[in-house]
Amino acid sequence: MRAWLLQHARTLFAVFGRLAHSPVASLFNIGVIGIALALPVGFYVGLANLQSFSRELPADPQISLFLALDAGRADVAHIESRLKQHPGVRKFRYVSREQALADIKSSTGLADVVAGLEQNPLPDAFIVDARDNAPQALEKLRDEFMRWPKVAHAQLDAAWAQRLEAVLKLGRQAVLILTTLLAFALVAITFNTIRLQILTRREEIEVAKLIGATNPFIRRPFLYFGALQGLAGGLTAWAIIWVSIYLLNNGLAGLSQLYGTNFQLRHLAPEDSLSLFLFSAWLGWFGAWLSVSRHLSEIEPH
Repeated sequence: MRAWLLQHARTLFAVFGRLAHSPVASLFNIGVIGIALALPVGFYVGLANLQSFSRELPADPQISLFLALDAGRADVAHIESRLKQHPGVRKFRYVSREQALADIKSSTGLADVVAGLEQNPLPDAFIVDARDNAPQALEKLRDEFMRWPKVAHAQLDAAWAQRLEAVLKLGRQAVLILTTLLAFALVAITFNTIRLQILTRREEIEVAKLIGATNPFIRRPFLYFGALQGLAGGLTAWAIIWVSIYLLNNGLAGLSQLYGTNFQLRHLAPEDSLSLFLFSAWLGWFGAWLSVSRHLSEIEPH
């Protein structure tokens, strides 16, 4: 066991030496792989941030009923009574105009503007949760509420969230297609790199076979080379994404202050980072394995 580990360690150090022997070519190959991986990973990070933002939205679709500004307490009580008796309403919440103004004042950076208002411009409102969340049922219920007396406007709050979810679904499909195409490109890069190495070391491989070296022994350093090159490309992609998010968050900090929010892009989770490293190393190994399997069998000692 110790001899086996020592043999693999020597092969690994020899591969590091081969990478260092041609630093310019190695850096170019690693840079190309890193950029190729950074594109789908960047899209994935963007989708993950959008999905995280959408999870903070209300899970169930809601209908907001905004009453007319001249609606009195009797009108509010009448609408509340109708909502309690309506078979399509699961639950509702009343938000007075005073409460709405106080919420805006406390949750945004418009406190000075609100304090300077002579009168409250906001209407009373009801937030309604429907029993049936199907789009057609929600639209029918919203249209019914619009015909009620003293209801100035009925808004389906979840409509844009549903559109966002559809966009996220389309984005995930696009990331999958892009990842597949660029993974093929990474395998092709490794395949050609290993092919060139095999051709330049053809005589060395022939001599090794003459003295009894087996195909697994000859294949091992090429597989290590492909895996290390792929792993280095994954690390480069991770660094590109980290720097990009850092720069974007610096720009978002000023924009968030203007809108009174604290929105920041999140980097890859630890498990996603580990998946990126393993996937990139596997792609490099697979490309090397294809190349060695294809070309090593063609080299036989004379």
